[in-house]
Amino acid sequence: MSSPIRLAVSIVQPTEFALGVLAIAAYLDFLIGDPWGWPHPVQGMGWVISHYSQWVLNRWKHPVIRRIAGIILATGVVASTGLIGWGMIQGFYYLHPLLGLAIESILLASCFAGRSLRTAAETVLAPLTDSDLETARQKLSLYVGRDTDNLSESEVMRAVLETVTENAVDGVMAPLFYAIAGSMIFHIGALPLAFAYKAASTLDSMVGYRDEPYTDLGWCSAKLEDILTWFPCRLTVITLGLLSNCLPDIWRICQRDATQDPSPNSGWSECTYAVILGVQLGGINYYSGIPKPKPLLNTPLNPITPERIHQGMLLTRWCFLTWLSITLSCGFLFTQFGG
Repeated sequence: MSSPIRLAVSIVQPTEFALGVLAIAAYLDFLIGDPWGWPHPVQGMGWVISHYSQWVLNRWKHPVIRRIAGIILATGVVASTGLIGWGMIQGFYYLHPLLGLAIESILLASCFAGRSLRTAAETVLAPLTDSDLETARQKLSLYVGRDTDNLSESEVMRAVLETVTENAVDGVMAPLFYAIAGSMIFHIGALPLAFAYKAASTLDSMVGYRDEPYTDLGWCSAKLEDILTWFPCRLTVITLGLLSNCLPDIWRICQRDATQDPSPNSGWSECTYAVILGVQLGGINYYSGIPKPKPLLNTPLNPITPERIHQGMLLTRWCFLTWLSITLSCGFLFTQFGG
């Protein structure tokens, strides 16, 4: 393939390459996930966010200046991450299309957290099968911000299910949504928009707090992540409702309970799974000894058990595969009949 053809392939990605990247990345996440100790793009994002945040917090105290600095941080990190992802992939595709396909697939797989969520849940649940509550608490503390030292077994399982269901959207479905949009709508490849969303999610998890010192600095990051997650979240709710054949009940109960959650997205995600599984999520959590109540989501028809947690993870997998299958099918038909 000549250089001009390589350049054309990289700038406007053919549908066949886009479909290949999505399929390979999904398989890599399912098979391998994020191997422990391997370098991850989020580490680079986190380094930039952490150093910039500390520089701002140490230098300026005025709320307005911190809010402006937060706007620069949020927009700068998200835009630059997307552009870096786009430019990097262009370079690899220019060297060779197959090299670009391989690198883009690997990097996109790092944006999906399906395998990581399953591993985290299983790591906490495994000690419970041996009645080792103390180890389960210690393992849980690696994945959640709440205090875990005094949690009962049922509270540990509630924390696991809340983590799995909250992160199902921002860790799994939203990155897939933006990968699909980048590939099939904007034809810039799956990675740039997925990378940009991952940056927004990382910003929110690091500085998007209402508490000081991030109240003003993290305001824009939190709002931006809420906006970017809103549509993928509702699409996930609708998909899960259709798959479980209980969309009317989900929508009604989400309107009643999820709207009480301060987050416009996590409450909807958690409530949807709660309705399908017939459990109740939410309640009082403690952070550094301070109680913080969350709205109760759904009516507690069933206790939370390891089996229902695994069922929740399976729902996420089916939702992911549904979106992926529809995309691959439509893309294949387009390549065959769309010219």
